[in-house]
Amino acid sequence: MSVLIIVFLTAVAALFSGVFEKGKFARYIGIFGLIVALYVSFLPEASFFEKYRLMYEYGQNTALFTKISIVTTLLLFFLGGFAFSNHRNHQSELYALMLFALCGGFVLFGYQNLVTLFLGVEILSIPLYVMAGANKTDLRSNEASLKYFLMGAFATGFLLLGIAFIYGSTGTFDLYRIHDFSTVNPTNGMFILGVVLMLCAMAFKVALAPFHMWSPDVYQGSPSLITAFMASVVKISGFYALFRLMTIGFSGVTHEWINILGVFLIITLLLANVMGLAQTNAKRMLAYSSVSHAGYIGLVFFGMNALSTYTLAFYLFAYSLSTVGVFMCLIWVEKLKRETSYGAFKGLAKSEPLLATVATISLLSMAGIPLTAGFMGKFSLFAQALSKDNNTFLVIVAVLGSAISIAYYLRLIIAMFFFKETTFKTSERVTVTYNIVAVFIIASIIALGVFPDLFAKQFGL
Repeated sequence: MSVLIIVFLTAVAALFSGVFEKGKFARYIGIFGLIVALYVSFLPEASFFEKYRLMYEYGQNTALFTKISIVTTLLLFFLGGFAFSNHRNHQSELYALMLFALCGGFVLFGYQNLVTLFLGVEILSIPLYVMAGANKTDLRSNEASLKYFLMGAFATGFLLLGIAFIYGSTGTFDLYRIHDFSTVNPTNGMFILGVVLMLCAMAFKVALAPFHMWSPDVYQGSPSLITAFMASVVKISGFYALFRLMTIGFSGVTHEWINILGVFLIITLLLANVMGLAQTNAKRMLAYSSVSHAGYIGLVFFGMNALSTYTLAFYLFAYSLSTVGVFMCLIWVEKLKRETSYGAFKGLAKSEPLLATVATISLLSMAGIPLTAGFMGKFSLFAQALSKDNNTFLVIVAVLGSAISIAYYLRLIIAMFFFKETTFKTSERVTVTYNIVAVFIIASIIALGVFPDLFAKQFGL
């Protein structure tokens, strides 16, 4: 909880820094606060917070997901100086909202109670509704904000109704007491209905089909740095919250929800990858890519073992690094070309080879090409799922979806590298900060692909 308090105070400081110099210090305040929070996340939790353990517990797994979300947010903050250059008058608000949303993610990493889960979801979601509409003069951004808000409100309704059914049947909000009830009463109709409603609500939050319909429009309409935040940090938060809910609270009725989740994954893997092939806009393609990765990540629920939490964390971190790598390239191109179609990337490797390289390695990692972190993540998930014979079909669909994804990732790589003339007629070059982040992402993706045990060592496991 110490980390949560530090990031919250940092968000408040960043918000009020907007009073001075149009908030130009907000990014530096955010970076400093996140570095302090990352340091504190490696320390034992203060005994003062023991009294709150019934609502929130900062255990080893909570610490792990807190660390990877802080690192991802730090990378995005380093890119913010260029990405938010069109938002100088209200940049402090955007940085503060990102940090407030991150606080919601922290709550989801350690909740022990369904009330805490609901609070975490709302603290995470409400800032996102505002940030999605940050481009006030852009109709797409306005549409993204409104659509995300309306669809989010429906999902919240499902979540609250599910919580009501769970409480009505168990008489408690505590996750472990709910687990005990589900073990003793695995056929309780009201309880199972609550489980299904909560599964559907959380499927919306992580963009699993058929609850993904908001994702392409919201991702395309939002400012690109906010889209990267949604596709990485929000995905980390939502999936670990879902993982805790289903594997702790509802583990006694796994037989009731696992097949429903399997259907969601099959629809997600096939639909998202086929739709990704049809896109002509890189940002919209990445939205469908994000939906497809929700399908791969969902395999963690099949063939679960003692390493499932670690496997989930590794994949989410590898995917988040790749997301930041691709979006830093997209942000640069969007600023210069005012568009994100595939044609806008033509010849990028001629003018900015490092930027094109980090995007390429990130895309190859997303596709699961060997010697990348994404390959090790997918291999671990597929191997875990195959440990149970009845999951073979699901893994085959996932492999097929992964093969399809290579096609639309290659379209962007070809546009960047295989054109003789560059279409970037400008003397403007990427900043030193951009180059440092690019080198860090390239090194991390390759290092984790070759030496996956580095992940455990770097995050204190």
